[in-house]
Amino acid sequence: METASFTGLVKAIFTIMVIYYIAKFLMRLFLPAMAQQVVRKAQQDMENQRRNYEEQRNQQYTQQQYQQQQHQQQQEKPKDKPVVGEYIDFEELD
Repeated sequence: METASFTGLVKAIFTIMVIYYIAKFLMRLFLPAMAQQVVRKAQQDMENQRRNYEEQRNQQYTQQQYQQQQHQQQQEKPKDKPVVGEYIDFEELD
């Protein structure tokens, strides 16, 4: 069984400090690039949402226009008179 020595403790603290400073340096180096990538992705997602919303709105507008045209065409059609019977032309006999 080994006991903890002062040099082992110093080595462990030194190793922890080196790992901490390396991680801090790497974060400063890569974090801005990662943040830019996240922002770009969010912008693309918002642009896609806006584009989809506009497409849906245009489709709804087109459908409404089509329905209005159909309704107007139905209203403009002259209504046929119902056929009640045959027309018979009578002539007077002298």
